[in-house]
Amino acid sequence: LWFIDRMDPGGPAYTIPLAVRLRGPLDAPVLARALAEVVRRHEALRTVFGEAGGVSFQVVRPAGPVPLAPVDLSRLAPAGREGEARRVAGEHVRRPFDLRSGPLLRARLLRIAPEDHVLVLAVHHVVGDGWSMGVLFRELTALYEAFARGEPSPLPGLPVQYADFAAWQRERLSGGRLAAELAWWRERLAGAPAVLGIPVDHPRRAVPGARAATLAYALPPATAERVRALARSEGATPYMVLLAALDALLARWSGEDDVVVGTPVAGRTRREVEGLIGFFVNTLVLRADASGNPAFRELLGRVRESTVGAFQHQEVPFERLVEELAVERSLSHTPLFQVMFSMDDGGAKPRPFAGIGVEVFPVRTAAATFDLAVAAAERDGGLAVSFTWRDELWDASTMESVANAYAVLLEAVAADPGRRLRDLPLTPEAERERILLEWSRGPAVPAPRWLVHERVAEQAARTPAAPAAEFEGRALTYAELEAAAGSLAARLHALGVGPGARVAICLERSPEWLVAVLAAMKAGAAYVPLDPVHPDARLAQLLADSGARALVTQESLRGRLPDLGGSVVVPAPSPPGPLLEGARTGTGPDDLAYVLYTSGSTGAPKGVMVEHRALAATLLAAREAFDFAPGDTFAVLASPAFDIWAFEALLPLTLGGTARILPREAVQDVPRLAREVRGVDVLHAVPALMGELVRAARVGGGISRVRRLFVGGDAVPPELLAEMRETFPAARTHVLYGPTEGTVVCASYAVPGGGGAARRMVGAPLPGAALHVCDPAGGVLPAGMAGELCVGGPGVARGYLGRPELTAERFVPDPFSGGPGARLYRTGDRVRWTPEGELEFLGRTDQQVKIRGFRIEPGEVEAALAAHPAVRHAAVVAREHPAGGLRLLGYAA
Repeated sequence: LWFIDRMDPGGPAYTIPLAVRLRGPLDAPVLARALAEVVRRHEALRTVFGEAGGVSFQVVRPAGPVPLAPVDLSRLAPAGREGEARRVAGEHVRRPFDLRSGPLLRARLLRIAPEDHVLVLAVHHVVGDGWSMGVLFRELTALYEAFARGEPSPLPGLPVQYADFAAWQRERLSGGRLAAELAWWRERLAGAPAVLGIPVDHPRRAVPGARAATLAYALPPATAERVRALARSEGATPYMVLLAALDALLARWSGEDDVVVGTPVAGRTRREVEGLIGFFVNTLVLRADASGNPAFRELLGRVRESTVGAFQHQEVPFERLVEELAVERSLSHTPLFQVMFSMDDGGAKPRPFAGIGVEVFPVRTAAATFDLAVAAAERDGGLAVSFTWRDELWDASTMESVANAYAVLLEAVAADPGRRLRDLPLTPEAERERILLEWSRGPAVPAPRWLVHERVAEQAARTPAAPAAEFEGRALTYAELEAAAGSLAARLHALGVGPGARVAICLERSPEWLVAVLAAMKAGAAYVPLDPVHPDARLAQLLADSGARALVTQESLRGRLPDLGGSVVVPAPSPPGPLLEGARTGTGPDDLAYVLYTSGSTGAPKGVMVEHRALAATLLAAREAFDFAPGDTFAVLASPAFDIWAFEALLPLTLGGTARILPREAVQDVPRLAREVRGVDVLHAVPALMGELVRAARVGGGISRVRRLFVGGDAVPPELLAEMRETFPAARTHVLYGPTEGTVVCASYAVPGGGGAARRMVGAPLPGAALHVCDPAGGVLPAGMAGELCVGGPGVARGYLGRPELTAERFVPDPFSGGPGARLYRTGDRVRWTPEGELEFLGRTDQQVKIRGFRIEPGEVEAALAAHPAVRHAAVVAREHPAGGLRLLGYAA
């Protein structure tokens, strides 16, 4: 504790407060005399700590008076006295201590009324502990009663002082005994995780702050009695039941089977020290094994065994244990454990003395010693539970959900200890039903009875002269689009392309992309988009991995692509007049519509297989959700190699609208882009591009035609949403969310009229979609508690091409839909439900990003990370270099 104080001088984390309300005829001078006698009796309370050569030594000062520092609040208006008393008391206990000069016990007496006082004591932990505060108050009251009667001290002399205990402990814990104790702990803690992987709301700082927040509640007496009954039946104690329930909660929350928590013990194993004031308390490390999804009864047995063993080896000071185990130290977290559990058996309470009533006056230091501290106490037959946490790590809403989950889990195991950990509920049944039935599912919509290319054909029959696509001043009508697609489909069919085949498409941005996509669908094949801006090696890699039977490209790109044995189709410019429709095949909803490659976090490309039913369902959901007009013109900015291209280019064709395709040069020239989008009704862009577009468009006074505005694909700064509203005054703005494996988009957040939210929002599921916040075992998490986002519904892709193991890992059975064969896609995104029933994005569940296959200057990233030893995770930021490869821009850690 001296060392910690040298690192953070005067920090409030290790101040022990004690405040009591004293109602009755209090004699303040007698109280001051009694307090001075307590300090005289206990050398620890008169000890300060000097330093010489970086080594501390103790100095016991002579006894003297202890000032009460009285504060008279009785002159205030009665309504304001209570609040002022709490403020002054809190200020007193939070005032820093100086371990060099002391004193390390401070007292203040607040006078609220003539017979109503509050005594506030603050003791630095280095000279006392929780047990000591009980000793202090018992001696104080006994001395006050005696002195008030004019009698001498009734307390016997102390047989030893704290320094005697320290010398005895040092001698006892040496040689063979210490070696045996440490050997037990080494075996017990071998391989224990350094950090419990509990999801946090905010990144952990290199040096954590001490500011704390607390939430407390009471469990009813009936629950407390069931906990006691369970403890009796299993040969355990209520403490063990409550600890095992916390271990179960932490295992579910973190997804880890190896759970380590700390617990305090009094450390007074000799009768001679039971009446001493000093720092005797020790911290034990309790390791729980939650592997194998055990029944709670079995977990309780494991916890009982480990707890008994730890208490039998409690004499090794925690500090010595950390030193001997050579634990890797970090300023960002405490060693060995980050969660503390304690229980008060509700024993001794302050008793009245000398005609003065006594009651606890709650006051807190508002300081956190650990990431999370859970405390339980016996209170009036029930159980009081409190959660105290570093508020820099979690929001209050999250911890409210965690605390409620603990109560729900405890109720469940007390009622049925035979339930397995992954089956234990974390939400009340009513809340679980609301989450599953109201929040997690978008509005029901019937399955579409059409496929995309069929819908376009029907539209061409209804409005043949309407513009389907626009590009650099020329328009392609629905009739021309349908004819060109049919002609190309016939050519593909002649090359042997049919159901189950894959057709790669590598073209510059133009209406020919739409022609090629629809042609592949008409031929019964799935299209595989290749972006010509990618390096030749990557294009060849994707072409080989896809197993494409044919390649649709243009003459200028043929030399960059491998030869597929003559199966290369180069579309010619559309000739005037009608063209042959081409052969139609029996393509069905279960057939693949496209295979789109996404690199993921490893850099290794993987082809996502999306079926026709998923694509049609997503486009229909977007139509239902966003209320487009039939003739809307959509701006097409995205590369066809990104799935959002289907939202920009194919969605308008299912509406009878127009896809305005902008060439790459126009997208890269932001002032030109700002002019181009003035003629569209619907606009989507990623945040970076939208930010540049907003700034460029402001020069022209805003864009009033755009009615539907979408942004997504990355974190959206709140200030950007506000700027978008000013730039596009007539537009309704939505933030889109959707992994490729969920087919383009599955959720949206409607930006409120006043601007954006301060948080990154996923929003609510689109019609037909299902979004679930799951713990690592797949269980439903309550609002406010972070978990992995799992996507369900008709938009879930078939899986990864040629990657059955990865498909099985990421696409899992859907336990919530009840439908045969229904699956969920595990996105790896960490989210939580807000109290309003919308999803907030918090980050990724995978804590490390591995980069393979990309060449970056040797040692550049390693050198940057080596300069910051506290960094444990980093993401490299790079962009494609015009000469090939990547140019490193920086890193985020």
